[in-house]
Amino acid sequence: MQIQVLGTGCPKCKTLMANAEAAVKAAGIEATVEKVDQIADIMKMGVMITPALAINGVVKSVGKVLSAEEVRKFL
Repeated sequence: MQIQVLGTGCPKCKTLMANAEAAVKAAGIEATVEKVDQIADIMKMGVMITPALAINGVVKSVGKVLSAEEVRKFL
């Protein structure tokens, strides 16, 4: 499973990244969590407001800092 946190590095983006990593650990699953911080790459995914969360290339949340539990529900 590939989890992407889309954002340019703002505090909200960093919080979402930490929450995504915590969710993966809590779920005990094999997943790669990566940061996408290039504006062009973010826009290619159709995201105009960050932070955003994508799982396996599908955007699941935009403009919201999800808690670890909210991220885990998407997993």
